Amino acid sequence: MSDFDEMVARINGGDSAGASALHESFSDRIYFIALRELRSPADAEDVRNETLLRVMESIRAGKLASSSALPAFVIGTARNVIREVMRKGKRAESMEERDFAAPAASEEVDPGVRRAIEAVLRRLKPRERDFVRLYYYEELPKQQISEQLGIHEDRVRLIKSRALKSFREMYERLNPK
Repeated sequence: MSDFDEMVARINGGDSAGASALHESFSDRIYFIALRELRSPADAEDVRNETLLRVMESIRAGKLASSSALPAFVIGTARNVIREVMRKGKRAESMEERDFAAPAASEEVDPGVRRAIEAVLRRLKPRERDFVRLYYYEELPKQQISEQLGIHEDRVRLIKSRALKSFREMYERLNPK
């Protein structure tokens, strides 16, 4: 049994050692490929995390034809994620520069929706919940958020994307329409 066979078997079995082995084997390579293409450490970090997440999901879904194809699969996935980041960067508009009108005070949120949102917020991981509070309720800039959470400022974007993804997934489960 090769190292990749064992790694895939552990990931399929839900063993965290399989995920750690995947990270150790491919993390640096993914990061440097992304850094070379994107020229941004923060984007390279995002690509690395998204790639490893997608690879693990694909392995668990049985989409990997053979464990010997794992290295090529990982690099191919990383290149796809890099392309997505590059496309998004070309058409993305800075949200900080846009002016959004605040909702009118008379607009009231449906009580069922409010309960679902509160339930989702309670289920978020503590760091994600803190981020949502600091960013959306207290409207702090990224620098202050990074100081309060004790993380590097470049990681704030990663925490934001994870928090929003978790929030969206949980909300859809609790409030299907």
